[in-house]
Amino acid sequence: MHADSAPEPEASRKLRSIWISDVHLGTAGCRADHLLDFLREHESDYLYLVGDIVDGWQLRKSWYWKQSHNDVVQKLLRKARKGCQVIYIPGNHDEAARQYCGLDFGGIAIRQEAEHLTADGKRLLVLHGDEFDGVIQYAKWLAYVGDNLYTLILQLNRGFNWLRHRMGLPYWSLSQYLKHKVKNAVNFITQFETILAGEARRRGFDGVICGHIHKPEVRMIDGILYGNSGDWVESLSALVEHPDGRLQVLHWTALAAAQAADPASIPSSTSSEESTCAS
Repeated sequence: MHADSAPEPEASRKLRSIWISDVHLGTAGCRADHLLDFLREHESDYLYLVGDIVDGWQLRKSWYWKQSHNDVVQKLLRKARKGCQVIYIPGNHDEAARQYCGLDFGGIAIRQEAEHLTADGKRLLVLHGDEFDGVIQYAKWLAYVGDNLYTLILQLNRGFNWLRHRMGLPYWSLSQYLKHKVKNAVNFITQFETILAGEARRRGFDGVICGHIHKPEVRMIDGILYGNSGDWVESLSALVEHPDGRLQVLHWTALAAAQAADPASIPSSTSSEESTCAS
């Protein structure tokens, strides 16, 4: 595994596989416009929607659905019609869709989990990951409380970053700062990653790809490849597979900022902040 911030050639827009998760359509925090840009710029043979694509928890409280949210759904359906294999794995926020696992709608396969075979022959387990979150499984009321607090932090963060933008300062994420600084949150993330890697090993897979914790990552854990596609609320990230089987996290915010500063400076598929790992 290695970090690599060098620009990639234009051909990298054609990918073998893309994983996105935790889009949270139906919430004010969803950055559907950025996701739509990403989907327009990148084509793939496989597209995995790794849970929490629609936020049923928030939609039950109040209806919020912008045109950009509808555009994302239409774009996903269009990709399926054009031959991309789209696999939707519901998460805890869109758990209502789990009753349809095993069925296909509009060319999109709905599955509880999936197996992905990389170009270089590695077997990867793909699942959302909430099944291995003790809070979700045994104290769901606490998960609802946490979700409300997270929504409040995002609201505060939007106001704070509006002021930063007016002052010419870059975006700064309060929730991500708290996750990385609060000891219990750091421990939870580490344990989650270790447990998921252990589950992949126990079931004979070479690696695992998940979502749920909103922390994009691709690295080896005790010989098992662990990948997390991040989210489209703050990280604005996707996990991708190149034609040679190499996995990479793409951060669309870094690219968008670079292009805004100098549109001609970077190819549209290049991320200025990324991590890579040979699968």
